Amino acid sequence: MSTQIVVPVLGESVSEATVAKWFKQVGDVVAADEAIVELETDKVTIEVNAPSAGMLSDIAVPAGTSVGVGAVLGTIGGSISPSAAPPASQSKAEPPKPPSPAPVARASEVKEAAPSAKKLMAENNLQPAAVAGTGKDGRITKGDVLETLAQPAKPPSPAPAVRAPEPKAEDPREQRVRMTRLRKRIAERLKEAQNTAAMLTTFNEVDMTALNSLRNQYKDGFEKKHGVKLGFMSFFVKACVTGLKEWPAVNGEIDGDDLVYKNYYDIGVAVGTPNGLVVPVVRDADRISFAEVEKAIAAYGRKARDGKLTIEDMTGGTFTISNGGVYGSLMSTPILNPPQSAILGMHKTQMRPMVMPDGRIEARPMMYLAVSYDHRIIDGREAVSFLVRVKECIEDPQRILLDM
Repeated sequence: MSTQIVVPVLGESVSEATVAKWFKQVGDVVAADEAIVELETDKVTIEVNAPSAGMLSDIAVPAGTSVGVGAVLGTIGGSISPSAAPPASQSKAEPPKPPSPAPVARASEVKEAAPSAKKLMAENNLQPAAVAGTGKDGRITKGDVLETLAQPAKPPSPAPAVRAPEPKAEDPREQRVRMTRLRKRIAERLKEAQNTAAMLTTFNEVDMTALNSLRNQYKDGFEKKHGVKLGFMSFFVKACVTGLKEWPAVNGEIDGDDLVYKNYYDIGVAVGTPNGLVVPVVRDADRISFAEVEKAIAAYGRKARDGKLTIEDMTGGTFTISNGGVYGSLMSTPILNPPQSAILGMHKTQMRPMVMPDGRIEARPMMYLAVSYDHRIIDGREAVSFLVRVKECIEDPQRILLDM
């Protein structure tokens, strides 16, 4: 009895994925629930597990192919005992059989022809070798089959009829790498933000002296009690929530002809991964403690490094914080994360000479802050006032605790 391997439900608003790689080859024995193929969506990478134990008898979709939810990826044939089974040549139940090349050829044909093309070839007793594939990587399309059928019959030729793609001369100093689905989606969303929103950026600077002092005073006790380090990000998350409550447009979005003002605060925290920037969301940031914010961010960081972030981790979000300072950025203009209307950019803390209220000049740890916003929903007064409120909360952290 055979079992099909199908594309699972990928998550909200995700209907397509790309087969990134197969962990098994045709003929390999697989265990039930063993990871067998990896799919890449525009948000996360998903491992598909074997629905049953057996032997991988067919790979219907090769790596690099786009598939939809419910599509058949391959087939597991027969059942295998949980314990390691002896090779077929050593089986007592039936004598060894020489391998047959026919199934391998059929698997190759499945890989190189579109379903509609395979059906048309079967109806006309046409062999794939007689059709020149013009699709991606020499894949045979329905149009290729129709064109071949329209041509007069030719005597058989010993040379293969399938044309391999002409190798493109490449500069040895260059490296060409296929863009991942995640990177393509990032590019699309960033360009969408530039093309759609009336995006502006306003800047300010914040003196980190008080926050540094507070962290140094309580970081050891905080970590001992809560099991997580006291970082800067929880203060910025809480400071943003304070500002968002005061300026609701910064927490809103445009939906068609409507302005949507959100009375909840799901803060996205941008995290860099080897595959690109992802934005997991800290839910209800106004209702959880500093320790819970730090734990959520730390957990997302670990999942991002291990490639374990889920679509649910990154779904939604009303406002985003991006910290380019961890990479040494001193100043930048962050791009909106659609459909959100604003994003805060944090940067590197650097000692700079500052003039104090009494005229003295002191070296102070200063950070530039930037808020990019959609001017269609947020006025300049609201954006600037929001950023000033964030600055005030960081320079005097007690404001956050007192909700001032």
